[in-house]
Amino acid sequence: MSASATPIRRGFVDVSGGQMHYRHARPTDARADNAPLIVLHPSPGSSLMMAPFIRAMAKYLPVYAFDTRGNGDSDPLSGQPTIPDFAAATWEAIDALGLGTVRLLGTHTGASIATDAANQRADRVSELIIDNMGLWSDKKKTTHFDRNSPKMAPDSMGSQLNWAWHYCRDQYLFSPWYDPTEANRRTIDLPDPQVLHEFVVEVLKALGTYHMSYSAAAVFDKRAALAQVSVRTLVSSNLRDPLMLHLDELHARVRGSVREVVGDLETEDGAEISAEIYAAFLNA
Repeated sequence: MSASATPIRRGFVDVSGGQMHYRHARPTDARADNAPLIVLHPSPGSSLMMAPFIRAMAKYLPVYAFDTRGNGDSDPLSGQPTIPDFAAATWEAIDALGLGTVRLLGTHTGASIATDAANQRADRVSELIIDNMGLWSDKKKTTHFDRNSPKMAPDSMGSQLNWAWHYCRDQYLFSPWYDPTEANRRTIDLPDPQVLHEFVVEVLKALGTYHMSYSAAAVFDKRAALAQVSVRTLVSSNLRDPLMLHLDELHARVRGSVREVVGDLETEDGAEISAEIYAAFLNA
């Protein structure tokens, strides 16, 4: 852990329909008064996956990383929530914490939520960071998301435990994870077993609701939302991420955006690299 950042602390905030869980860290110097960065994680999982980045970014400004509703330890939204519902829920948590102007960062599914949140309340957002977003075709939306996030429930044989392990592990091995062919093999290492275990546990916590954010992202009109962005924006990806192929289109669709290649936010080294690049943008 960086000596210049406080430890990551955890908390819950009361919101409509339950509670929202978050992780928080801040600098130990005067920069703790800066407008905070709200971090929205990829699906599945929770803000725990973003712990390396939270620590790295907290050297520069306060960070609040939420478990999106229905993921990790946050209670789910009711019905069939849309990305605008997830974005509105994010603002509800921000308001409950008493935060004013904020910066928003989202990665993968979190990027869709952050983008819509910035469009909902542009007056409250000084900067937006979009780290990886899948700009799928209509055909890809249907075929990918139907297979990518199946609805799951516990059974008497505990088969969900074995499913969750392979579901999480295979995302490091193949893209997409459900098509384990040589052509889809990723050229990255598996994470440390402890990291993989934590990922699996976070998915199991939300076994019955983890798919809701994926389903919302599947039908969200990302291109239309990107065209509406009016706040100062940076778009980024890392070379390890399969969504890197969408980076140039992201850059083109957000007027005046800054384009950067960063590190993997979920690794210690990648988080440090990314935090330095993002801090330069936020403090420009």
